[in-house]
Amino acid sequence: MGKRDELVEKYADDLKNKCRVTPDMGLLTKVTIGCGPSIYDNDAATVAASQPSELERIKQNFLIKKLGLKDDAKLDEAIAAAIETYGKSERNKYRAVFYYLLVKHFGKESAYA
Repeated sequence: MGKRDELVEKYADDLKNKCRVTPDMGLLTKVTIGCGPSIYDNDAATVAASQPSELERIKQNFLIKKLGLKDDAKLDEAIAAAIETYGKSERNKYRAVFYYLLVKHFGKESAYA
């Protein structure tokens, strides 16, 4: 099993145990691949959910550019919902898991088809 496969398994475990979500492994793998090399960098692999600049970057670069959503209050609400689902007290929110939650929230699985 390669490093990426190990990470996908770790992300699936977070979805099951921390988020109480049964992961679609195919979609999770595609979202993980979509994160690129950032998943191998300890700092970039996680979301700093307490930093407004990080959340704005996710909104602009992922939700608007990648998923093609319009900039409105629903994006901020979805980010807040993903933080809530992952657990506010959870320090390590993996980027791939966070993005997976957002993709599922908006029903944008087609972005990874």
